[in-house]
Amino acid sequence: MGLITGLLTLPLAPVRGVAWIGEQVALEAERELDDEARLRRELGRLELEREQESLTEEEFEEMEDALLEELAAVRRSRLDEGEEV
Repeated sequence: MGLITGLLTLPLAPVRGVAWIGEQVALEAERELDDEARLRRELGRLELEREQESLTEEEFEEMEDALLEELAAVRRSRLDEGEEV
């Protein structure tokens, strides 16, 4: 962006700033939803492995507990951030 263009579009700077903030919020929301979707897919994969008897019941429960804790943490962080806004 050149000097003249920068000076002419200076009054639009607040609008560009608000647009940038909106884009950042949207990106963060997508990232959080992707985390939750990934964890749900992992839980489904674990269930399939248990049904195919690739995992023992103990292994399944241990892995499932870890994924459920991670999912709960993602949801808590999303709620905490929602309360701050």
